[in-house]
Amino acid sequence: MKKFSILIAGGGSTFTPGIVLMLLDNLDKFPIRKLKLYDIDKERQDIIAGACEVILREKAPEIEFLATTDPEEAFTDVDFVMAHIRVGKYAMRELDEKIPLKYCVVGQETCGPGGIAYGMRSIGGVLELIDYMEKYSPNAWMLNYSNPAAIVAEATRRLRPHSKVLNICDMPVGIEERMARILGLKSRKEMTVRYYGLNHFGWWTDIRDKEGNDLMPKLKEHVAKYGYVVNDSGDNQHVDASWQDTFLKARDVYALDPDTLPNTYLKYYLFPDEVVANSNPNYTRANEVMDGREKFVFTECKKIIEKQSTEGSALHIDEHASYIVDLARAIAYNTHERMLLIVENKGAISNFDPTAMVEIPCIVGSNGPEPLSIGEIPQFQKGLMEQQVSVEKLVVEAWITKSYQKLWQAITLSKTVPSAKVAKQILDDLIEANKGYWPELH
Repeated sequence: MKKFSILIAGGGSTFTPGIVLMLLDNLDKFPIRKLKLYDIDKERQDIIAGACEVILREKAPEIEFLATTDPEEAFTDVDFVMAHIRVGKYAMRELDEKIPLKYCVVGQETCGPGGIAYGMRSIGGVLELIDYMEKYSPNAWMLNYSNPAAIVAEATRRLRPHSKVLNICDMPVGIEERMARILGLKSRKEMTVRYYGLNHFGWWTDIRDKEGNDLMPKLKEHVAKYGYVVNDSGDNQHVDASWQDTFLKARDVYALDPDTLPNTYLKYYLFPDEVVANSNPNYTRANEVMDGREKFVFTECKKIIEKQSTEGSALHIDEHASYIVDLARAIAYNTHERMLLIVENKGAISNFDPTAMVEIPCIVGSNGPEPLSIGEIPQFQKGLMEQQVSVEKLVVEAWITKSYQKLWQAITLSKTVPSAKVAKQILDDLIEANKGYWPELH
């Protein structure tokens, strides 16, 4: 079997050690000859890389390892770029969440004005990675799971239409793992799903086991009572109280359309007043992450570096990140894996904008994704999606043309924002906060 060279872009991310452990756990399926980390923050990446170096020495000493801030060194001789960057890091995420809350508007990482602000920061960063990849390793593929995936995907469609970039999100994977546990299945891979929507904005319409038995009735029964809350310890990532609230709230989102099962993020659009009422404007999800996962991962990495051993380390494999290996294997070995990807609609949803970036099942092989046909979608979902995709398109248009007007329109159009006046107040605060990160708007 051919061995691959992998670059993780965003090497200083708290998710990097879990992904490295996951890649090492899957070497039998996806052999690696070289693993590189790339980040623009050397100090931060050095701590993660120092620990990863020890992990590799113990588990797979034959793999060549390198961490660098030099694009040429990073992107030369790679087969796959796995991109999870956060432009502005958690300090900017905190502002994304707290500025809208000041105006009693949802403050969330990828939804509403916060997601728009994050998108305006992310577009340039992701395009830069694509350009480096095409310059130094023109045959490589980028597997991009940088947020906010919807805005980033629309930007790649508009600005790098011929690039080998696959946009994927882990949230449906995480929810499907919960579904599998609700059903008593060993893995979500025992299910075949039909799903459609935009990123963080979609619905499951059909879920079956490999024998073709309909699993929706049992799932609906559970979701109607408990949402996606599962009483076991199968999820290491979504354990904080705020996530438990989100999984429980799926029950109310489900009640709006009991023919489908919803993505949890729909709560921000359908119940924004409740979300704001239950938010602490002085302590948001960004603070939870900084005080939780951020401290935990960096403390554990420092311990590993100090001891030069992983003995007693509490770092764990990011099991659900194995979808990244599935995607890379599909490209590398033409496996025709069925996966949810964010792709240009092109008629897959027949009564929806053909240029919209939609999240739907695709068969993935060496040529990339082949989207499956969804057909017509109901008026309720179509209406919501038309509004949200317009927000995403206006954000990208604003970034390209540096237009204050377009960005004001985008924020005004978001279902989370009550009026154009509030949209303008939030926008002006966000512009101030994002100096140096956004293009200068006029």
